[in-house]
Amino acid sequence: MTPRLTIIVATDARNGIGIRNTLPWHLPEDLAHFKRTTSGHPIIMGRKTFESIGRPLPQRRNIVITRNPGWRHDGVESAPSLAAAAVMVGDAEAFIIGGAEIYAAAQDLTQRLIVTEIQHSFDCDAFFPARDPSQWQEISRETHHSEANGFDYAFVVYQRLSPELSVASS
Repeated sequence: MTPRLTIIVATDARNGIGIRNTLPWHLPEDLAHFKRTTSGHPIIMGRKTFESIGRPLPQRRNIVITRNPGWRHDGVESAPSLAAAAVMVGDAEAFIIGGAEIYAAAQDLTQRLIVTEIQHSFDCDAFFPARDPSQWQEISRETHHSEANGFDYAFVVYQRLSPELSVASS
């Protein structure tokens, strides 16, 4: 069984993803896209990301990565590592939803990136790791404009060029 891991993330123009464990923007269209894309699938996140959300997300199997073996929350499964979380999902497609540390660990284990690219810079203290353009090919892009926010954004899907991945090697 090989897990199919996909990173889903929203980034600003400088790869920013958050500030003080919150989103630095309010983009309802991105939240709706996230819900549409991840519903019915397992989602994997770090403990701080889970705590920033504050509850299990409905219609999804919630798996939280934590180094604390005693950590528990109703409606959530925990795993000690990304590799352990990947084993838990088996061959289902699972979405890595953050935060920065988990994205960095997952970068070499994923086949797809689904990125909301926001064409605006925000004050951020957490960043998505730089994507190696020699490893990823853009396969789709939907561009939009947020009238409420006054900036452009795009839903972009990247596919890994070299699909030979091994969760066991992490």
